[in-house]
Amino acid sequence: MKKQISFAKVAILLSIPILAFVLWYIFLPAINLHSYEFWIYLIVNLVYITVISITFNRKYYKLFIVPGVLLILLFILKIYSATIFHSTRYANLIEKENSSFEEDIKEASFEQVPTVDRDTAQRLGSRKMGEMLDLVSQYNVSDAYTQINYDDKPVRVTPLEYNGFLKWIGNRKEGIPNYIVVDMIDGKVELKKLKNNIKYSKSDKFSRDIYRHLRKNYPRDMFYEINFEIDEDGIPYWIAPVYQSTIGWFGGFDVKEVILTNATNGETTKYKIQDVPKWVDRIYDAEEIIRQLNWNGGLQSGFFNSIFAQKGVLQTTEGYNYLAIDDDVYLYTGMTSVGEDESNVGFVLVNLRTKETKFYKMSSAEEFSAMRSAEGAVQEKGYISTFPILLNIDNKPTYFMSLKDEAGLVKMYALVDAQNYQEVSIGTTVNNVVSTHIGKDVTTPNLKDDTEPKEILNTDGKIIGIQSVVIDGNTHYYIKLDKNNNIFIANIGVSEKLPFIKVDDEVNIEYYEKDNLNHVTKLELK
Repeated sequence: MKKQISFAKVAILLSIPILAFVLWYIFLPAINLHSYEFWIYLIVNLVYITVISITFNRKYYKLFIVPGVLLILLFILKIYSATIFHSTRYANLIEKENSSFEEDIKEASFEQVPTVDRDTAQRLGSRKMGEMLDLVSQYNVSDAYTQINYDDKPVRVTPLEYNGFLKWIGNRKEGIPNYIVVDMIDGKVELKKLKNNIKYSKSDKFSRDIYRHLRKNYPRDMFYEINFEIDEDGIPYWIAPVYQSTIGWFGGFDVKEVILTNATNGETTKYKIQDVPKWVDRIYDAEEIIRQLNWNGGLQSGFFNSIFAQKGVLQTTEGYNYLAIDDDVYLYTGMTSVGEDESNVGFVLVNLRTKETKFYKMSSAEEFSAMRSAEGAVQEKGYISTFPILLNIDNKPTYFMSLKDEAGLVKMYALVDAQNYQEVSIGTTVNNVVSTHIGKDVTTPNLKDDTEPKEILNTDGKIIGIQSVVIDGNTHYYIKLDKNNNIFIANIGVSEKLPFIKVDDEVNIEYYEKDNLNHVTKLELK
């Protein structure tokens, strides 16, 4: 009997470290006193130790004091870290610099406008995966779809993941062989084959689970959401921002370092923010940036002002999007007052690699108002607008949106003047909608941007032949004059009179020669 009792006691005692290890292995808390999760982990283990102790001797019930004190201390530290005690410090977690829209934001290159949003990218990725019969039974497509700049253009990248535990068992030696790249400009989808397969991912198990792999190597660091990116050579990496508490004990979490993990071999490197390789685009989490922007807009004049008087209180609009500027990814969102006035007082751009934040003060339509305006322009079709991105069109801030049908397919495009959302232009192609919006042909090369200036020529004569054709959604007119056998090509943006011009009309044409074609830049009836 004594041996049995001794064995039971040993088993009970052994359950303490076993439980501690199992809880740590499952929840992976950072062993860091500034980690809220670590305090909960510690309190749970102390409660269990106390319960075990009472089974040996009831007088040990007093040990409940220890986790009780820790719980009270946790509550006090949590309250002490709240915005009510540190409003100014929370407001200054992010610093906005006033800037000029015209100076900072280059006029959009219409060949580089992103037309594919996250939802469409997911649909395109799933469709591409469905074509790969040898892969679709073994792997799924991850829902990561991280927006980055790759080869000087905006793309979304996402890895494949194992299609369940049994598929992981069958494929774990080979790893994950592919990731998907979706071009956000033209919607082209590539299933990239890896030379060295991915061996560390969110869908891997045990020691190859990326979170567990990082926790084993960095037990004290606090990291949360991990992004998937690829470097210039297409090698996949996991980007893990490391956080620290900067306010109170549990408040003002901000990125202090970044851990890069090669997804193919598990090699990890920790960098200071300023030393992170330039190809890394996503260090700061978008939701955390939005939270800091709201603190900045709401707490500048104190906590109680943000609740009661609300003088000068600003907040971000409900949505956000991303812009690619100078090979960096910027978060864009509008800033509006706390009232329901459906207008913005300005907008911000935040570099997600450096957290450089610029504020552009200008009165503009709130994004959802612009979306409703674009949808209203094609209300008979029932198209749904994507959340807009802000572009510089003809030196004016302009919302660009894709319009999708019920199946999620992009059917048209819309441009809405950000300062007057009643000015809406609709088109079937990007060039078409821009041409309509600014009233001139953007498919004709911009002469001032050409490396070799073109000589502008002039001629007049009687039209002996005219024919309209539609090219890439734009109407072009081919014109022949009586004076020579040259053919002139004019886009509809050249003149609003083109649809009404007919044979025998006398016209004056300004044009330039390129690629054996005569491109019309100006046309007038005589």
